[in-house]
Amino acid sequence: MQVDFGRTAADYVRYRAGFPALLFDELAARDVAPAGLRVLDLGTGTGTLARGFAARGAQVVALDPAEALLAEGKALAEAAGLDISFRRGRAEATGLADAAFDLVSAGQCWHWFDRGAAAGEARRLLKPGGRLLICHFDWIPLNGNVVAATEALIEAHNPAWRWGGGSGVYPRWLRDAAEAGFAGIETFSRDLVVPYAHEAWRGRIRASAGIGGCLSAAAVSRFDDDLAALLARDFPGAPLDVPHRLWALLARTP
Repeated sequence: MQVDFGRTAADYVRYRAGFPALLFDELAARDVAPAGLRVLDLGTGTGTLARGFAARGAQVVALDPAEALLAEGKALAEAAGLDISFRRGRAEATGLADAAFDLVSAGQCWHWFDRGAAAGEARRLLKPGGRLLICHFDWIPLNGNVVAATEALIEAHNPAWRWGGGSGVYPRWLRDAAEAGFAGIETFSRDLVVPYAHEAWRGRIRASAGIGGCLSAAAVSRFDDDLAALLARDFPGAPLDVPHRLWALLARTP
């Protein structure tokens, strides 16, 4: 399945809110305070994670291969008065200098990389004692809930999509970090409920890999009509209470 998130830029910037403030609270509790750190955010998208670090005093470079998402990210950072360097590039071969960063982050994107190459590149880029952060904020399908129904509809419209039924936990990422030579590997998770208006949930799903990231405009429109009908029929209440899981891995260079 070929995915281009640049095609979803308009919905992405409006409906994919990014990581909750709780992530930064959890990082601070683990002695990762952004103030003064030099941070590289891989697969930054529209820069939601990058903006979170910059707003807390970090010097941030934000990297992504999609020009359309970088353009949205720049506009959002400027509107927020944040100084972030947005660059086009790949996580596996950034072209940036050795040992240039205190923290390398990857939010909601590690599965899109050549993971071994990205982990090796992150270690090269980090200073001694620097940290790698891989984090996700995923919707959680449960029997009968709106997420499970939505995932079934995605699969009906796009049989090539194989990302349904997730738990929001990624044990394979620990092996990626260990094989790249990272130490002190730890994980944490927290569950939250995120309220969505019907329109916002439809926009969030249009901005996902399985729909807006790979289907034609006509196919996206057909899916959106079917999702609107499903919500009106089976989940008429508003807002929709959508369970999510925040999960993160932290590791340190020796």
